[in-house]
Amino acid sequence: MRTALAERLGFDVPIFAFSHCRDVVVEVTKAGGFGVLGAATFGPEQLEVELKWIDEHVGGRPYGVDVIIPSKYDTKAEAETGKTDLHDLIPAEHKAFMEKLLAEAGIPELPEDERKHVYKEIMEGRGAMTPDGARRLVDTALRHEQVRLIVSALGAPPPDIVEQIRAKNVMIGALCGKPEHAVRQKAAGVELIVAQGTEAGGHTGEISTLVLVPQVIDAVENDIPVLAAGGISRGSQVAAALAMGAAGVWCGTIWLGTQESELNAFEKEAMFRARTEDAVRRRARTGKTVRMLKSRLSEAWEEPGAPPYLLPPLQGILYNEAHARAVKAERADYYSFPAGQCVGNMTSETTVKQVMYEMQEELLQSLERMGSILDA
Repeated sequence: MRTALAERLGFDVPIFAFSHCRDVVVEVTKAGGFGVLGAATFGPEQLEVELKWIDEHVGGRPYGVDVIIPSKYDTKAEAETGKTDLHDLIPAEHKAFMEKLLAEAGIPELPEDERKHVYKEIMEGRGAMTPDGARRLVDTALRHEQVRLIVSALGAPPPDIVEQIRAKNVMIGALCGKPEHAVRQKAAGVELIVAQGTEAGGHTGEISTLVLVPQVIDAVENDIPVLAAGGISRGSQVAAALAMGAAGVWCGTIWLGTQESELNAFEKEAMFRARTEDAVRRRARTGKTVRMLKSRLSEAWEEPGAPPYLLPPLQGILYNEAHARAVKAERADYYSFPAGQCVGNMTSETTVKQVMYEMQEELLQSLERMGSILDA
């Protein structure tokens, strides 16, 4: 499909794949789609390693990077990032609540070497979830010529970041959950809008994809391309998005069940057992609403007596250490990873190549079916 967006970004199929796994980004891009690496779990040094690897394996094709620039965050934590242990800024009440929850469940602490490794990853990644941290990730991404798109995952990026990205002739995108968000993003200089319905995994709002996409297209007066996101895992849904006027689709959850995914066998099995209704919106993971698998860990924070949620990045630092312990212990009842409602369609391990093939095949079948209706 040749569109203005395809010409600028260099993809063949309008399927954008968001993933924290570099292997998924590479395989989707090599299959004709457009891979976007989620950078929120990386510090700048690790992001440099990931992007260098993608550059070497993607066959010269362009790809994108997604960063989180929260509008609300713990300003003290941002000021202390890189200077002190951010875990020390988490209130004792919150630490005690989480520790009591895990201890009563019989979930052991990590071995010391694993704890240090996991802790380092958490601190570097979640420490980047501040405006200053995001700027360091953007600086890293812009050093790679094959990065042709940078997406802000939580709204319109600040003016200095917009100017910096556009000065490099890199396209800037942003996710939105309401039409008014899209209007602000367009005014801020965003060139690509991802209209993310509530069905999506991760940070998401309340409006469904089918309702949101045409509203966003109207809100930006069709002046800039819009991608449909939220619950999309099939080619017929891609056809529906194109029929609504979207320039393509943005998918995330569907890649979690592939061989290339960053999830281990235990985590994938938890995904395959999950039903659509098990993907719920909770604030336990980052302090902002995230659609994630429902578990005792996610629900404990909804109970009366639970401490108030912390602002980014502190809630994420607290939660992710507990999550690592649940994964190590292989406790599915305490496993809560971001996942959209299409998780109910995932029942066994696939490959990125297989998913891309099946989506494209069903897309063509859907377009032919719509064509035959018109011919009739």
